[in-house]
Amino acid sequence: MRIAGGCAPGGALLLAAALFAGGVAAAEDDLPDLGEQVERMAAELALELQRVCPPASPADQAAFDRCRRSLFGDSALRRSLAPRLLWGRRNQDAGALLKDTNLTQFAPDVFAGLYLALFMFSGEHSVEYVERERMYLIRLQSAFRNRLPPGQFPYPFWHDEAKWGVYQATNCILLWVNPKTARIVIGQFTERGELGSTVVATQPLSPKFDGNWMWMDKEGRIQPRVTLFDGLFRQDNPYLPKLEFTYRTLALRMRDAQCENCHMPNNPLPMRRLLIMHTPAHASGEIGRLMKAVREDRMPLDETGIEQPLEPALKRALLESGGAFEALVKAAKDWEAAQRD
Repeated sequence: MRIAGGCAPGGALLLAAALFAGGVAAAEDDLPDLGEQVERMAAELALELQRVCPPASPADQAAFDRCRRSLFGDSALRRSLAPRLLWGRRNQDAGALLKDTNLTQFAPDVFAGLYLALFMFSGEHSVEYVERERMYLIRLQSAFRNRLPPGQFPYPFWHDEAKWGVYQATNCILLWVNPKTARIVIGQFTERGELGSTVVATQPLSPKFDGNWMWMDKEGRIQPRVTLFDGLFRQDNPYLPKLEFTYRTLALRMRDAQCENCHMPNNPLPMRRLLIMHTPAHASGEIGRLMKAVREDRMPLDETGIEQPLEPALKRALLESGGAFEALVKAAKDWEAAQRD
């Protein structure tokens, strides 16, 4: 199952789309550039990240837990993120544009709590406007926590040796900011930063991927634990025990609907803008989009990329299990928010 937009033939539609796009671009050009606000935001983010995710041993579990709890909650980072953002490594072709770079879409809480928290920050940063992308770029000197237990990563990053190598050698996080909204819309990691060497020196590891995106540990617990909201939601959250069971039902329905053909970390199609749904945390950030696509019969796609609506019984089952999971995620997050008030 692949979430995708539809298309239709016809010169009139193409002309209308072109006029609409031109109107949107013109409207955006009329908006003020928030450069000074971006500068202030960059300084605030650099200080916050240095404070809650400072340099430490790449194996320090307590430091990682403090970092991700801080970023997952009401942080300056969370307040600076767009409602949806893209994440991935910097294109190996230094001349490639962002639009030509494969990236994965995440909800803000997933990005903050599961991905950016895997890095440590020195506070060193820079800001510049990149004309060819028409966005501001914030560079943050950083290092990667490569020696955490496997269950602390959102999925086995080492399934792709090249990507894992870049993760381990990362010395800079790149945050791309929309100049009209002052919101971060793209994040990238790179080993080719321009702020000096990595924050913490570490020896690279070379674990082997066994083909399993999720697994059971020796204690019989599902891994990766971070994708089950472990350490992000409070242990006394009354909805937490139900999330895992409800997701299992949803996962079975998604498997029946062929979601595994597209929405997996290894990007099997591949897609320029990947959406992954293989864990509770990842699915929680995209469940609304999934439900909308199912209701509108925009998935799955056949081998030629044509939308193939689900059979009625399967569609009902997927909507039912998805609705239950969506409601439970909302209840759990609302409960967490109420505890902070």
